[in-house]
Amino acid sequence: MSAAHNGDSRSIGQLFAAATAEMSALVHDEIALAKAELRADAKRVAFGSAAMVAALALALFSVPMLSLAAAWGLKALGITTGWAFLIVFGAYVLLALIVGGIGFLRFKAVKKPERSINSAKQTAAVLQKAKPHPRELPDGAAALRSGATESSRSGRVLPPADAPVKAKM
Repeated sequence: MSAAHNGDSRSIGQLFAAATAEMSALVHDEIALAKAELRADAKRVAFGSAAMVAALALALFSVPMLSLAAAWGLKALGITTGWAFLIVFGAYVLLALIVGGIGFLRFKAVKKPERSINSAKQTAAVLQKAKPHPRELPDGAAALRSGATESSRSGRVLPPADAPVKAKM
């Protein structure tokens, strides 16, 4: 449909420029929206992380209080003070052994990535067998066959890369 049929008198170039400008504005607006959302999410994550750190600190500081309460509670049941604290200590050691055992079993269950290792070995084997493809040199490249390299800008032949370098002073 031509511009005359739809009542628009702009040329195709003007329409294309307008469409490009509108797409650019749309992309910029989408990026601004994403930044605003991410900024809000980052603030929520920061506040949530700070709350979790505070909760863990409070939990850590409550452990000695729980220990004292448990030991004094055992003393109230008629056990001497020394034995009460020793029982609480033993309970913590038993709890640590159980949690440590669970962690050890989880680590023991981790296996090496066999598929990745096999794939890497196969790739290495293929690369070791790979040989460079011979290429035909253009006419007048006899100097290049001897190991020299040609400068693409000046057309002059340069010495090979492994030739000794003369220092200029």
